[in-house]
Amino acid sequence: MYINDIHILAYVLIGIIGLVVGQIIDYCNKRLPEYKKILSKEFFTEYLKTTKPNYILMLITAVMYVGLLYNFNFTIDLAKYLLLTPMLLSAFCIDLKLQIIPNRLTLTMFETGLVFTFLSGIIDTTMGMNAFIDSMIGMLVGGGIFLLITLIGGAIAGKEAMGFGDVKLMATLGLFLGWVNIIIVSVLSFLLAAIISIGILIVKRKKFNDYIPFGPFIVASSLIVIFTPPELLLTIVLKIFTLGMYQG
Repeated sequence: MYINDIHILAYVLIGIIGLVVGQIIDYCNKRLPEYKKILSKEFFTEYLKTTKPNYILMLITAVMYVGLLYNFNFTIDLAKYLLLTPMLLSAFCIDLKLQIIPNRLTLTMFETGLVFTFLSGIIDTTMGMNAFIDSMIGMLVGGGIFLLITLIGGAIAGKEAMGFGDVKLMATLGLFLGWVNIIIVSVLSFLLAAIISIGILIVKRKKFNDYIPFGPFIVASSLIVIFTPPELLLTIVLKIFTLGMYQG
């Protein structure tokens, strides 16, 4: 049986891999904030013996892995997003809990993005240079937008409007997504932040001056961009900003 020209056993296998990766993400979420080594025998001697499976994270990762295979088939983009997705989930969990995005995690994402940027140029010689330029511009645009917001917000409010971890994350994601998609991520992240923050204030879970981490909104928006067809996503964003007047 085939789904989107891919044998169903491939989906089963990628789903099982996703389950394993989901538990590894849980392990990384505990190690990274404490600046401990990821590749350590403690994973087998301590973590696996004392920690219960994180079924929610395992299931989310498995579903995302199956979705990535369906969307990208066996291409270089599949490999790229199979590596990026667990790092995004880790950034989401850590920032939500501790209000930090570990530099080590961001650096690993950045290095992975650079590798795939150069690989794309080598594999596809006709479009490779365009893809390389798109990634470089995406890095500058993503980091630049949030750096500008951070500096201006800090000057106006007298305090840090946004963490530099968010700036570095956006610059890194620009490598993976390109300049058009990273602008869409910026727009979506602010929309999500506004909607959810208002909801939190209404139910009085946070005070007006309480800090709400922005990283989870960036991660959620990036995943939306990865899993949604670009044309559809661009149309939705344009309709939002033109109050439905855009006809496409």
